[in-house]
Amino acid sequence: MTSLRSLIFVLWLYLSMAVFAVGLSPALVLPYGAAMAVIRGWARFCLFGLRWIAGVKVEFRGLEHLPTGGALLAGKHQSMLDVIAPFAVLPDNCFIMKKELMPLPFFGWFAWKTKMIAVDRSAHSKALKDMVRQARARFAEGRQILIFPEGTRAPVGAPADYKPGIAALYRDLECPCTPMATNSGVHWPAHGFRRYPGTVVYEFLPAIPAGLKRAEFMAVLEERIEGASGAMLAAEKRAALA
Repeated sequence: MTSLRSLIFVLWLYLSMAVFAVGLSPALVLPYGAAMAVIRGWARFCLFGLRWIAGVKVEFRGLEHLPTGGALLAGKHQSMLDVIAPFAVLPDNCFIMKKELMPLPFFGWFAWKTKMIAVDRSAHSKALKDMVRQARARFAEGRQILIFPEGTRAPVGAPADYKPGIAALYRDLECPCTPMATNSGVHWPAHGFRRYPGTVVYEFLPAIPAGLKRAEFMAVLEERIEGASGAMLAAEKRAALA
C-alpha cells in the first residue's frame, strides 16, 4: 500500500507542478510578487497532497524563532521536501540552488523571476564569491536566504559534512543565522519514490548571534542542527519500537 500511495503522490506532484507552472505562467510577466505567490501556493498544495495521498504530515516548530526581513537560515538537507516546505512559512524565501537548474522550462524561469541564488558549484572560489554577491543583494531586499550547509541531500544517519559557503555568508552579511533541523529523510528519502507515512518536522532553532569567529560559528551551527535533527530521529526510533 505504501508503494501504491507513493506512486500516486509522485504522479500527482509532477502533474501539479506542470499545472501550476504552465497554467499560471502569465505570472512571469507580472511583478515579482505574483511569481512568488505561485511558488508559495504550489508548496502548500504539495504539502496538502503529501498528507492526504501519502499519509505524511508536515509540522513546523519553533515558529517564534522564524526571522522576518533580511535574514540568513541554514538547514539540514535530507530530502527534496526541504526545498518545498519552507515556502509555506517563510515570508519571502530565497534559496541557493545549482545553476544548471536555471535553464529548465518553467522551474528555472520561476526561479529566475523570483531571484533565487544560482551557483555554479564547479567554479569553486569564483562560485563562492558570486554566491556571496547575490546573497548580499537579496538580503538588502529583505529576503530570507536559506542555505543547506552540506550542499546536497544526505541520507538519514550519514556523517555531517558542512561546506564553507555558510561561513562566508555569515561573515559577509554580518547577521544572525537561524538553524533549521528536520527528520524529512525518514519519510521522504533522498532517493527513490517511496514516501513513508508519519510526521515530517521542521524546527526553527534560536538564532546564532552575529560576530562569532568562523570556527566557533561552524561548531555551534553543526551542534544545533545535528543535535536537534538527531533528537527527532531518536524519537522516530522509539516510536517504532513502542
